[in-house]
Amino acid sequence: MRRLFGHLRPYAGQIALCLVLVLLQSLSELSLPTLMANIVDVGIPAGDTRYILLTGGRMLLVAFVGMACAIGAGYLSSRTSTSFGRDLREMVFSRVESFSLREFDKFGTASLITRTTNDITQVQMVVLMTLRMVVSAPIMAVGGVIMAVSMDVDLSKTLIWALPFIFLIMLSGIRRGMPLFRTIQAKVDRLNLVLRENLTGIRVVRAFNREDHEAKRFDEANRDLVETHLRVNRIMSSMMPLIMLTINFMMIALIWIGSHRVEAGNLEVGGLMAFVQYAMRILFSLLNISFMFVMFPRAAASADRVVEVLESVPEIVDPPDEPESAPVGPDSAPTIPESTPSRRGHVEFRDVTFSYPGAEEPALRNISFTASPGEVTAIIGGTGSGKSTLVNLIPRFYDVDSGAILIDGVDIRNMKQEELRSLIGLVPQKAVLFSGTIADNIRYGKEDATIDEIAHACRIAQAEDFISELPDGFDAPVAQAGTNFSGGQKQRLSIARAIVRKPAIYIFDDSFSALDFRTDARLRAALRMETQGATVIIVAQRVSTIMDADRILVLDGGRIVGNGTHKELLKTNPVYREIVLSQMSEEEIA
Repeated sequence: MRRLFGHLRPYAGQIALCLVLVLLQSLSELSLPTLMANIVDVGIPAGDTRYILLTGGRMLLVAFVGMACAIGAGYLSSRTSTSFGRDLREMVFSRVESFSLREFDKFGTASLITRTTNDITQVQMVVLMTLRMVVSAPIMAVGGVIMAVSMDVDLSKTLIWALPFIFLIMLSGIRRGMPLFRTIQAKVDRLNLVLRENLTGIRVVRAFNREDHEAKRFDEANRDLVETHLRVNRIMSSMMPLIMLTINFMMIALIWIGSHRVEAGNLEVGGLMAFVQYAMRILFSLLNISFMFVMFPRAAASADRVVEVLESVPEIVDPPDEPESAPVGPDSAPTIPESTPSRRGHVEFRDVTFSYPGAEEPALRNISFTASPGEVTAIIGGTGSGKSTLVNLIPRFYDVDSGAILIDGVDIRNMKQEELRSLIGLVPQKAVLFSGTIADNIRYGKEDATIDEIAHACRIAQAEDFISELPDGFDAPVAQAGTNFSGGQKQRLSIARAIVRKPAIYIFDDSFSALDFRTDARLRAALRMETQGATVIIVAQRVSTIMDADRILVLDGGRIVGNGTHKELLKTNPVYREIVLSQMSEEEIA
């Protein structure tokens, strides 16, 4: 929690002013019982109306000042806490944006959403309550004790006896509740995960009539969370009756003892009334502190989870200085000169091996090949052979375990990530669209793209036909995840987004699978003209998509088992021939 509170420094001025207002509010509240006692003990017995009115006026003025301070403190504390929450969300979001896919795999999407929303809200609430209660409660407690002792020392001893009991009750509740609060946040993650999976996969759920199964999963996660909440609430709720019982017994004892002291002439009636009010302020300030102790454990658990994200160091980071075409090893002098307009985008894999975290076997082993500008390099292989993994290494979504990937002779680990990815136009295996318009989605590839550039990219991607049929054209709305478009339409829009970027390297990760053969052929023909001079890497399952490629890499079990043209591989590579025969007849091959 303290590590997060360090981010409150920009609001030090607001916090200081808020604390001053809280102090003034507390002092005004502490002065009211004494003024009331003066009216009862001095003004009323003497029948001094002028004194009563003057003292009453002073009470009204003090009450008005206290009210104004309370309003000001409430405004400042709310403004500070909400601004602090906003800053934390921005920091967490920025940190998550810098994560590699390894960090996403570590935390999980559902947990990151919970940490950015629910956990930060818990911390924000504690900041608000700290400024309003944690500051005022000690002032009221200490000031109340001072004022009570000044009224009657002997009667104050009775009050002091109650304080240890209240502290013991609070400490007992905190010790039992703290571990459960940490468990609650993990179970909120689980509930969020189940709900998110159900909502994003609703079509599959309904298609397979699994509504009851999903309802059962949600019910189990929900009940688990509710049961833990109930356990915590039972512990914390039991604190309040015990504290209130202690307070009530104490008030009975104070009134009983105080009445005897009034009867004996050791204490005035007004003094007893003021003492009782001070006692109430002391005990209720302790009650407020106990309320904070209920909130602090949960907020502390949330703060730890937020700090875990903020202090998580991304595995993939930019080099400290500008890259200078540093050699990869003693025998790895770059074979390609530094980037020039004519040779921009040369990709080279040098003995690359890569494993996913926790995997027993590498996903890729000893991968070596080159992809040159002006050529189409295709990658094919069975399911799980490592095709998508290979192309995900080029934009540096993951770092290789050994070996190196070079672009124009520079190890990509020696390049700024922004610089590296500005060279690449990636069309992922699963077409991803964002809510907005068609033009907005295509401008993801190039923020300042003109409408003519967008239209040209859509023409190449064979998306112009269906876009022209929409009433709003390029301004047609795109629903979340592009659910108002078919799979083939989403793929073509994703391809247009990469084309408008005009990158040096195009990567198509099985991006033509939802297209019919006619559209596929037209798109590839248009792409061949558009991407002249660029490096094109295509991952495909359909042989017809890659038959015309300049080079075909055949992957099997994470290794390259074939490298050549379609005709060469048909003659020499049994794995490739088996793939071709599974899709074409002997007559078609001939």
